Amino acid sequence: MIERQNYLKIKEHLKYLEEVLQLNPASVERYRFYLRHLLLWADDQNFRNVQAIRPTLPSYLASLPGKEGKGTLAGVSQKKIIDSSKRFFRWAKSTYPREMNSLPVAWIDTLRLSRQPQVSAENVFVTLEEVQTLISVPVPEDNLVILRDQAAAAMLFLSGIRASAFTTLPISGVDLENLTLRQWPELGVHTKNSKKATTFLLNIPELLDPVRRWDAVVRTTLSASTPWYAPIAHTWGEQYLSSEEPGTSRSSALQKRLEILFSLANVEFKSPHKFRHGHAVYGLLHAQTMADYKAVSMNLMHDSIEITDSTYAPMLPSDVQERIAGLSGKVASMPDNELEAYLNRLDRESQKHALVFIAGRLTE
Repeated sequence: MIERQNYLKIKEHLKYLEEVLQLNPASVERYRFYLRHLLLWADDQNFRNVQAIRPTLPSYLASLPGKEGKGTLAGVSQKKIIDSSKRFFRWAKSTYPREMNSLPVAWIDTLRLSRQPQVSAENVFVTLEEVQTLISVPVPEDNLVILRDQAAAAMLFLSGIRASAFTTLPISGVDLENLTLRQWPELGVHTKNSKKATTFLLNIPELLDPVRRWDAVVRTTLSASTPWYAPIAHTWGEQYLSSEEPGTSRSSALQKRLEILFSLANVEFKSPHKFRHGHAVYGLLHAQTMADYKAVSMNLMHDSIEITDSTYAPMLPSDVQERIAGLSGKVASMPDNELEAYLNRLDRESQKHALVFIAGRLTE
């Protein structure tokens, strides 16, 4: 139950903001909203004794749920509540000096945003479940844009291809029958350091469906040299595939389109590169042997991976293709004794974290 004297002091403070400081009504309402959290935190404890309340105000705010019950209260909201509370306490000390004498200014100054746990960028990646959600967004029959963008999301995850290479990959570079991508600079593909490689897709039927649908559209309409992630023109509300040369900012366009798709699916946005990271994590967590691990690293177009090169010679493309395609049929688990021997000093959970970390390194 909210302590009555606390409520009356907050009410008087809001009146002060409105009548003395002459803040506009919208600003006063915002303060009312922020200070409501202060009242709820103090509960039945008088503001004179706030120093003894546990959890502390910053810790309490950090534990509150976020919008629609997802995550935690945004850091910017927590800061505004804390700043409003500090302003109130300073006002209260000057307005009620005898009653609030026991509340030291030094304590008020200690109120600051609770230290937020930092999420390493290496641990942020697109998951299979997120891609499944993205491609489940309903698509009107005449909406080529969403059809294309869902295919792009699936293809990025299945292949681990970089955004710059994906947006310049021509239709002729895509062979879905063999789950193969020709990332060849001579085809116009912008690969890192102009490397040339034939890479392979994970064999996940659910994700391959939107890829095949889009492939059928572009392959029967456009020339083989047109980018697979083809530009779409709009005329009088209708969409159609454009054969015009795409602009030079295709990677930026891809990111903007994915932001919209994430929003439609109500999924937190992650950049195109995080699909590559997700591909690597999926591959490593489904790998059963060091040879599988080697295949994942080679499929990401790494020439030399110290961990695996010390054990395996470079693999033939057919070996890589077979292992990448086979990963989706394996249960996500820790590898067999061969790889466990390499990681045997770690417990099971730490091994998984290690593989996620390694995946981040592979996608650089």
